[in-house]
Amino acid sequence: MTNVMWFESYWEGMKPEVGGKAASLGEMTGAGLPVPPGYALTTEAFRVCRDAADLDTSLAQLLYGLDVNDMAMVSERCGAIRDVIRAMPMDAEVEKSLRHAYAELSRRCGVDDVPVAVRSSATSEDSPDASFAGEHDTYLWVKGADNVVDAVRRCWASLFTDRATCYRVEMGYDHRSVEMSVVVQKMVRPISAGVAFTLNPENGDRSAVAIDAAWGFGEGVVSGEITPDNYLVDKVLYEISRRAVSNKEHEYRLTDHDTVEKVEVAPERATAPCLTDPQIKTIARLARTAERHYGTPQDIEWAVDWDLPEGENVILLQSRPETFWSKKGPQQETTPTSGDFMTSIVSTLMSPLHAKKD
Repeated sequence: MTNVMWFESYWEGMKPEVGGKAASLGEMTGAGLPVPPGYALTTEAFRVCRDAADLDTSLAQLLYGLDVNDMAMVSERCGAIRDVIRAMPMDAEVEKSLRHAYAELSRRCGVDDVPVAVRSSATSEDSPDASFAGEHDTYLWVKGADNVVDAVRRCWASLFTDRATCYRVEMGYDHRSVEMSVVVQKMVRPISAGVAFTLNPENGDRSAVAIDAAWGFGEGVVSGEITPDNYLVDKVLYEISRRAVSNKEHEYRLTDHDTVEKVEVAPERATAPCLTDPQIKTIARLARTAERHYGTPQDIEWAVDWDLPEGENVILLQSRPETFWSKKGPQQETTPTSGDFMTSIVSTLMSPLHAKKD
């Protein structure tokens, strides 16, 4: 196993080495779905660096006698572990592979120091009895090889957030058995973004695709801060059977200093649809393609990319099994509460768009 896996090189047997997030992006790429290009630094690379730095000794010392009911102790110990990992020397061959892959991605994109998202893809996220989604870090708009190397270290360090550490103790997971791959993927500059479900989340009806959309990055949709535009599209005829355009007063937008921030939207734009009808139908078709590929209803994250031409600018960022109605079944008459629905979204989407702070 090499240190780097390009998305187009993924095959199913590689999942333990790249984690669920990278595996999903690789599988989507292989299925011909429009995914921003990128690669994953494998768990083997993490193991090599961990062993070379004798990280297990430091972990054993800092975790000895940890009382997960003493949050002051947890915060102090976990903070110290993250400091150790961020300061950990990166193996020379691993770093060389990481830098070379970033240079190659920049070349493929035709951009010097292409902006990327650096995203954690921990193996623990794949455990059927665990709920690690959103526990680990993502860093956006990272530019330059030095900054990519630093962001990878920070993703590794996020294995030991206070919450993730306590959860492993409570679930009986061995800290050493948890490993992390890190995704490095071309950053999207979205006109609009959101989620799509290949069923109607109000009643579980699988004959429609439901789309929520807002201006800018999708963080406002996921967090519930912004009431999104909502569309319902028939899966067979791809006719838009319902449309509700909301007042989207804020958006998460890339600022001039390369950070994603919440900003006000001009009134005339706030009440305008953030998707055209062709874009709505394209999202629905791509969602349906993903559902056919995976064989189960999907919870999809999508974006409309400023940097791509119209007609080719709808891209997919993630596709995961829908969790609410797939468990309850469409025959249920009970409609999920808004809290249940948003919990489903948050549990299946990528980590929040902001870089997390220690």
